[in-house]
Amino acid sequence: MSASFSTRVLDITTGSQETVTDLTSECADFLRQAAAHRDGLLNIFVPHATAGVAILETGAGSDEDLLTILRDLLPADNRWRHRHGTPGHGRDHVLPALVAPHATLPVVGGELALGTWQSVCLVDTNVDNANRQVRLSFLGG
Repeated sequence: MSASFSTRVLDITTGSQETVTDLTSECADFLRQAAAHRDGLLNIFVPHATAGVAILETGAGSDEDLLTILRDLLPADNRWRHRHGTPGHGRDHVLPALVAPHATLPVVGGELALGTWQSVCLVDTNVDNANRQVRLSFLGG
């Protein structure tokens, strides 16, 4: 069987507040077409200097807990050397060092091989940029 590659760019509006946006259903929709019941890898990439991708439980408070700990670790104040936009925006440029702008996940039989409570999430603390793109790429064998 030969290798195949497919990609799609999602346009996501995150709004004007810090967010954790669940992308799991968008990933599953993409894989229904791209993976066609095959095994491979799904790469999720955010081409932004102020956002990341996290794999975590959503809906039970973990998403809000993540934002809380990021506020504690990266306060929105004037300590940052990178200064433009909303006060404390420099912290948004540090975020991808803690929440990577990518994740690569196994695909088995055309479906994400996530754990029971795991979701694929876009993490965005940048309130100055409400429009994000997320690139989904499937590499199948």
